[in-house]
Amino acid sequence: MDLNFSAEERAFRADIRAWLASHLPDELSARVRAGQRLTRDDLQRWARILGAQGWLGAGWPVAFGGPGWSAVQRHLFDEECARADAPPVLPFGPVMLAPVLMAFGTPAQQQRFLPGIASGDVWWCQGYSEPGAGSDLASLRTRAERAGSGAAEHYRVNGQKTWTTLAQHADWIFCLVRTGHGSKPQAGISFLLIDLKSPGVTVRPIRLLDGEAEVNEVFFDDVQVPLDQRIGAENQGWACAKYLLAHERTHIADVPRAKRGLEHLKRIARLEGLWDDSRWRDRIALLEVDIVALEMMVLRALCAERGGGPGLDIAALLKIRASEIQQHLAELTMLAAGPQGLPCGPEAPASRYFNQRKTTIYGGSNEVQRNIVAQAVLG
Repeated sequence: MDLNFSAEERAFRADIRAWLASHLPDELSARVRAGQRLTRDDLQRWARILGAQGWLGAGWPVAFGGPGWSAVQRHLFDEECARADAPPVLPFGPVMLAPVLMAFGTPAQQQRFLPGIASGDVWWCQGYSEPGAGSDLASLRTRAERAGSGAAEHYRVNGQKTWTTLAQHADWIFCLVRTGHGSKPQAGISFLLIDLKSPGVTVRPIRLLDGEAEVNEVFFDDVQVPLDQRIGAENQGWACAKYLLAHERTHIADVPRAKRGLEHLKRIARLEGLWDDSRWRDRIALLEVDIVALEMMVLRALCAERGGGPGLDIAALLKIRASEIQQHLAELTMLAAGPQGLPCGPEAPASRYFNQRKTTIYGGSNEVQRNIVAQAVLG
């Protein structure tokens, strides 16, 4: 297994670095570097810059309007974006929904929805979790029933989603809804695309410990959804759900931003006079070892794909280790900042610490992921 990058891959990295130097707005990178909370306009501005270049869907094949990059090239692109302090790409449209549309959508659905995702013009959010249906997602109760007849036939959706990230800014939501019942709880679930401007949709922000409203409750009261906004067959949405979750869990790893966060932690430790304390250096060194090990896991998977062999199904492992590392990184950064880390605003390290506590829950709790790994290994 050769983990070194080829000459072509190193040249690709240089091209990405040069492009970022000329296209990434200084004020955006400055906000990211300072740890400031990015607004909707900040995030969409960067998404549209990438979209205009054809790079917002960095993992998309050429047939669907993407650059057709290899897995290694996507990794290098992510590394250079993190190194340049570029804003993150919100994953809901380009990373999570788009692969589902490519795999399960009809040509008409692909032509309708993919261009808006690729350009950064249409924002999506994820309607999975419900009160009482988080890690046990198959127990969801939001219901979609058929109504009308002929050309006017549609779904009538009633229910509630919760912890819906950035729904207050989104244009559309992709939802799991119950359309039937079967012998297993996973049966009878369908995958719908719903316009958040539809009558009967209510979005209510949830105020968090850091004072922000990053997540929301979304209520559906007799919301009419056309049948052609169902992806895949009726009652077969669980296949879409699992496919999407694999992409979400892999995205959570985000090794490049963990490495950038480690550099930030080291700077704080030096500024606060902690670098001379061997106990602090040991704690940072142990965290760095964990990040390097995570990176090796990612590179191993990329190496398998580059060699033409079967990809390594390590989404659950990546989600477990990456989320725990992100929490540890946020905790050490807050402690290193000392009094400067008090939660006096959304940019304070303590505020980021509060926010990072959720990483081991979203995308499937780590307890559930460990069960998945155990079943894969032990049967």
